[in-house]
Amino acid sequence: MNESQIVQLVALVGFLVLVLGSLSVRRLPLGFILKTIIGWAVIGGLIYLVVVNRHTILDQLNTLGARIGVSEAPQIAEGETVRIRLSPDGHFWARATINGVERRMLIDSGATVSAISATTAQAAGIDYDRGAPVRVSTANGTVEARRARAERVEVGPLGTDDLVVFVAPSFGDLDVLGMNFLSRLRSWRVEGNVLILEPQPRTATSA
Repeated sequence: MNESQIVQLVALVGFLVLVLGSLSVRRLPLGFILKTIIGWAVIGGLIYLVVVNRHTILDQLNTLGARIGVSEAPQIAEGETVRIRLSPDGHFWARATINGVERRMLIDSGATVSAISATTAQAAGIDYDRGAPVRVSTANGTVEARRARAERVEVGPLGTDDLVVFVAPSFGDLDVLGMNFLSRLRSWRVEGNVLILEPQPRTATSA
């Protein structure tokens, strides 16, 4: 659980305490108070889950909309070329896998090296604790991170092996594909509101 999620949980607990206090002042029956608290707890829990998993839920809704013809899929593979549509937040998000673990990753050409959260690193089996310490500049300032390597990173049919990644708990739940991934492609470009990723040409082998 990252810092923002802890803050949200504390806010939820505080809200429930306020509800309990207001009900107790009215001297309502204990059973009614308990039912009310449980009801608010369930509602608060559902809201919390939606907020925490909002990116995954949005991706699933977009995919469902594309299947029934209501909207365009956010990520499409045409052969080995991948097209990613610009998200409403103004960023390009890729559905990627790191050592087989699926994640929603921000594509950031301004990041020299790809960066992943501690949660993602642990899920992908990446040992970063013994990695070399590095200082990474982020939108929130400079943070301490560890240098590690991902055995395999894939975006649809595009993939690369032995990719350097920076890992830090302070990244929260954000995972980023940086230039060290993009530079291994033949090309990447933006046309309109679509990011196009193209693979390196296959090398012909003699019989």
